[in-house]
Amino acid sequence: MNILIALHNLMRWIVIIMAVVALYRAYAGWFGKKDFSELDRKVGVFFGMSMDIQMLLGIILWIFGLWGWKVFGTANSAYFAIEHAPVMVLAVVLSHIGSITARRAKDSQDKHKSAALWFSASVLLVLIAIPWMQRPLLPHL
Repeated sequence: MNILIALHNLMRWIVIIMAVVALYRAYAGWFGKKDFSELDRKVGVFFGMSMDIQMLLGIILWIFGLWGWKVFGTANSAYFAIEHAPVMVLAVVLSHIGSITARRAKDSQDKHKSAALWFSASVLLVLIAIPWMQRPLLPHL
């Protein structure tokens, strides 16, 4: 189980890096009035994929670890069991909505704007729900 916790912790940084890249490209495209390129689309998809992998690791930890359904009612893990998981699932959903709405928008400005707004909402939830004080910044393998 410790390796999964370490992977989940490490994956947090990949998600944050992908989020920064996706947000940069979306806002630079929106405010810079740039064309929505294939790279912009792929960056959004990779951001969503990193969120999916992180969620899969989280679900495995929630089901089999000491922070999920096994510990309902205990004060120590109420955060992970009740608060962290739903907020992160919502963040994953918002990241995918951002990719989908950007792809379906009619022009480049709308594509970038949609990606920027939905990705921002997703990233805000991620930053709020990361247990910054309960987990080390880097995983201990």
